[in-house]
Formats: sequence, C-alpha cells, structure tokens
Amino acid sequence: MFIAIIMKSNDKQTKEQEILKAAEQEFLTKGYDGARTTSIAQAAGVTHAMLHYYFRTKEQLFDRIVESKFSTMSQSLIAILGDPTLPIVERLRVGIGAHFDFVAENPQLPRFVINEIVSRPERYDILYKRVGSVVDNVYNGLQADIDRAAERGEIERVDVRMLLISIMSLNIFTFLAYPFMEPLMGELMANRERFIEARKAENIATILKRIEKR
Repeated sequence: MFIAIIMKSNDKQTKEQEILKAAEQEFLTKGYDGARTTSIAQAAGVTHAMLHYYFRTKEQLFDRIVESKFSTMSQSLIAILGDPTLPIVERLRVGIGAHFDFVAENPQLPRFVINEIVSRPERYDILYKRVGSVVDNVYNGLQADIDRAAERGEIERVDVRMLLISIMSLNIFTFLAYPFMEPLMGELMANRERFIEARKAENIATILKRIEKR
C-alpha cells in the first residue's frame, strides 16, 4: 500500500509538471489573453477536466508560470555578479557572458515579461518583489568592487546601475530583435548558432570598453 501511495504521488507530480510545461509554452507564445486551457490540456496529454483538477483556474495556472519565470529572471541578474574571486574585469566578462547565455536559453522570457507588465501593470509589483532585493545586492557588492579597482587605477570608475542597464539592454535586445532583424541581415544571421556566439563576444567587448583604462 505504501508503494502504491508513492506511485500515485509520483504520477500526480508528473502530470502536474506536464501541465506546467505545456502552460509555459502556451503563455510565453500567446500571453495570458491569447492562451487557451483547452490547448494546454491537449499539449499536456490530459483532459480539460483533469487540468482543472490540478489547477482550478486559468489565472491560478498563469500565476504559477509567472512566479516561476520571475524567479528565473532573478537568477539571470545574479549571473551578472560573476565570480567574486576573479579580477574585476574577468569577473564582469564571465558575468556578462553568463547573463547572455541565460537569455539565450530563455529567449521568449523578456518579451513575455514586457508584454505582461504593459498589459497588466499590477504584475510589476510581483516583479519588483522578486528581483528588487537581487538588484540591490548586485548593485552594492559590484559597485564596491568596481570602486576599489578604480582607486587602484585598474579600470575607469562607472556607476553599476548604468552598467547593468547596458548589460541587460544589449543582451536582451539581441533576442527581442532577432525575429525582426533576421530577414534584413542576410548572411550575418543565416547561421543562428554562429551569430549568437559572435553577438555574445561583441556585447562583452562593447561593455568592457566602458571600463577600460584610457
């Protein structure tokens, strides 16, 4: 009986994860208003009634996805910190690259977050609660390290807030603009993998120029 209970619990968790995976794809591509629970159920391989058994409403299911995605965004900001044991320039190089890789693995996330905040401004409060403390930690720790490096004459002094905006702008815009720019750029973007690696290197070089000692 104990084994049967465990198997039933595992099956429930599997079904729930399948629904969440299908819902994530549906919401990321269509947003809240365009998403359909019938499509989610079909993609997850469950009945519509079973979907509502696990998640009573579309709003409840959407909130689970939003919570998950905003937590994921927090992780991307943490990545910018890099490894504090590395010299500051190398630390930033690694951190910028890690953030770029994160966005590359979640290319639909930035558009989803922007769309949901524009269409549902109350979502901003959720986002701020999720990432506000992370941004503060990134800012305070990294600013102190950059200030010390600047005092030693290793780099130019820079406001970390401006640096973070540059990092997120360059890295995120690469993927926001890709679908629109691809037809215009021809051979440059013909091989997506090669273009992504080249763009990553370009973003790192562009941002690091800002702190290079002149």
